[in-house]
Amino acid sequence: MGAGHDHGAQAARAGSRHRGRLVWAFVLLAVFMLAEGAAALLTGSLALLSDAGHMFTDVLGIGMALAAITAAGRAAADTQRTFGLYRLEVLAALANAVLLSGVAVYVLVEAARRFTDPHEIPAGPVLLVATAGLAVNVVAFCLLRSGAQESINVRGAYLEVLGDLLGSVGVIAAAAVVWLTGWWYADPVIAVAVALMILPRTWKLGRAALRILVQAAPEHLDVTEVRSTLAAVPGVCDVHDLHVWTLTSGMDVASAHLSLDPAAELGTVLAGAREALHAEFRIDHATLQVEPVGAGACDSVSW
Repeated sequence: MGAGHDHGAQAARAGSRHRGRLVWAFVLLAVFMLAEGAAALLTGSLALLSDAGHMFTDVLGIGMALAAITAAGRAAADTQRTFGLYRLEVLAALANAVLLSGVAVYVLVEAARRFTDPHEIPAGPVLLVATAGLAVNVVAFCLLRSGAQESINVRGAYLEVLGDLLGSVGVIAAAAVVWLTGWWYADPVIAVAVALMILPRTWKLGRAALRILVQAAPEHLDVTEVRSTLAAVPGVCDVHDLHVWTLTSGMDVASAHLSLDPAAELGTVLAGAREALHAEFRIDHATLQVEPVGAGACDSVSW
């Protein structure tokens, strides 16, 4: 067995380190979401409504991130959950992507209706609320930025806040255009632009989460290179039944069967294989089965 058998410890620490920032971002966005939603209903602004809806997914996404971090930490002591509950982080990120896609589609449909029946909006109040929303999103963006590279779930919340930040800029622009020119189409035009900007980021996040859930090899790793690296370890004659996948963000794992030369020293080969996986691919958890040359032919599995 390889080193690093504290399943998901690195991922858990990544989430726990940013729990406080997630809580602050959650509170800020939740409070302003209610204010912005009320303002959208009072003014009839589609751009403001889309921003409020997007902010709702921010709040829900951060809430799910906090729940996933808490559940993962509590599962560590459960012997029946040998990998903890770290996949909850990935499931939460996928749910974020689905919800955000739904919001974007709704905005596109409603905007199409507004193009045929423009709705007048009071530009002044919309501009004031959008400016306050921009300030709140800037604060939340700064709170989540450091954790976005360590956790897929924090990254999901970060991307949502980034999209909402840009959305607030769009709402400000729409309100300014309506205020200065009276061109009511600016509201649905900006709403469509925000929705189209959000969708590619959302799909990228959803794709990353699905890739983890189907246990595909990480995009940044070439499985052929992993096999070659293990085969190059002194004493290894053959590598088969190799699997590489991601358990959760920041935790790539591997398993493999190694056929050894009869003269090879078991401990030396295992140490060399572990070091090679760590140095070349940052894989710190590997389950390695060693066997004599030729023993793996009958035991090899097709999947």
